[in-house]
Order: sequence, then structure tokens, then C-alpha cells
Amino acid sequence: MKRGDVVVCAMSGDDGKPRPAVVIQSDLFNPTHASIVVCPITSHIVEAPLFRMDIPSNSETGLKKDSQVMVDKLTAIRADRIESSIGSLGIKQREVLDKAVRLWLNV
Repeated sequence: MKRGDVVVCAMSGDDGKPRPAVVIQSDLFNPTHASIVVCPITSHIVEAPLFRMDIPSNSETGLKKDSQVMVDKLTAIRADRIESSIGSLGIKQREVLDKAVRLWLNV
């Protein structure tokens, strides 16, 4: 699992229901750290371009519906709550996500 991967995971507050998310934590920490920082993904599209990033459903992302990464909901989850990797973001998508995360965290 690496930064930019689209994974299926069970998050707190979602009744343990698996949902897609994007790994945003640095690859430096992923193999050794007990938790992973992710941004959940939703198929409920809202107009919020500063902190909701559109991603298409296709074979690269592994998503079945056009969706959005919810940068405003970034969270850390236990690594063992990640069920599988289903795809990944492209380079341009990762650049847009990086910009949104920096804006959201004011860094």
C-alpha cells in the first residue's frame, strides 16, 4: 500500500461499512506505522472545489461510480482496517490532492 492508492476500509462512524478512501500518508511510514492517514471517498457529489476533489470511475481508480475525495474528512485509521487496494490516483490527480490537503491544513 502506498500514497495515492485507492483502498477499501472500515472507518469509525460508518457502522463498520467498508468504503473507498485514498491513502495520503507518506510512503516512508506506511510499512511500519500502526495507523494510516486517508481521505474518504464519496459518490455524493457536492460543489466544493477547494476541498472536494473529483475522481472518475474507471479501471485505474477502481471505483464503480464517479466520486469525490473528501479532503475535509481526512482521518487516521488502523492499518488492519484496510481490506484491499482497488486502484490508484494518477500523477495529476495526486498533485491536485496534495494542493487541496495543503490548503485544508494551511501548510
